[in-house]
Amino acid sequence: MTPLLPSEHVKKRNLRFVIVPKCAHPWADEVHRGADAQASLLGEQLGIDVVVDFVAPSRAGVEEQNSALERAAATRPDGIAVDPVAALDVLTSIREIRHRGVPIILFDSPSPEPGMTSVGNDFAQQGTIAAERLVGLIGGRGKVAVMRGFPSAPNHRERYEAQLAVLKRHPGVAIVDGGSDNDDIETAEREAAAVLNATPDLRGYLCCDAAGPIGIAAAISKAGRIGDVTVVGIDGIRPILEAVKAGILESSAATMPAMQGSMSILMLWQASLGVPIPQRVDTGIDLITPANVDSFLARTQRK
Repeated sequence: MTPLLPSEHVKKRNLRFVIVPKCAHPWADEVHRGADAQASLLGEQLGIDVVVDFVAPSRAGVEEQNSALERAAATRPDGIAVDPVAALDVLTSIREIRHRGVPIILFDSPSPEPGMTSVGNDFAQQGTIAAERLVGLIGGRGKVAVMRGFPSAPNHRERYEAQLAVLKRHPGVAIVDGGSDNDDIETAEREAAAVLNATPDLRGYLCCDAAGPIGIAAAISKAGRIGDVTVVGIDGIRPILEAVKAGILESSAATMPAMQGSMSILMLWQASLGVPIPQRVDTGIDLITPANVDSFLARTQRK
């Protein structure tokens, strides 16, 4: 039987892995934190240095992420984890890196094909949880805006489509275009402000990424419509938790970014050893509500 950890790999040199998120963002900072924690633990157990390089494009975009991936690959790391901003046939750098034999996995994204490992949650389920909660809160009636994230991002698209599917099952709900935040908090606030101004009778708001609820909460506060518009967010980084605590967001269906970072490093380490890894690692979904938000706040680092 082939040993799980071949002896030539057990004695391997120090390891370096690269994390490439969609863009610089507080959510991605939590991924980085989880990745660093796992790297430290592995290094202690293996008696080597395990380093995580965090290469974040300044903004979300295909060109920006392809460039970041090319820079990362040029340093010849032991593995790369990427949160793809678009489909793999557009992110040509991913296929080039795979052809070079560098282990590469996805995080916060569904796996598009056999042999490509993804670390994350069921994004359609996450969108469904948020939409069904909102519909229940508004009694299945009224105008509901849905804000897109970065439209080509596979995880954002799955959430968006799942939310629309839920809303369309309720004839009393009228769907309003909630804009697109492009994974940027300031853009989310501008888009939400325009929707609130144009829709004085808006009853609910949904979104598809971690930028959306932060921007929507800021716009609702400035418009003086806290309690007037019910918002169920996505994700659970500290600004979102604080908005739930303050009653600006009613709740949020959250990913676990620190765990995604941790499991990404663990999978890349296994891949660097030549050990087969699963196609999907499900890191789960949390539902953050006023009843449990304090426990989540206690676990997060203040930024």
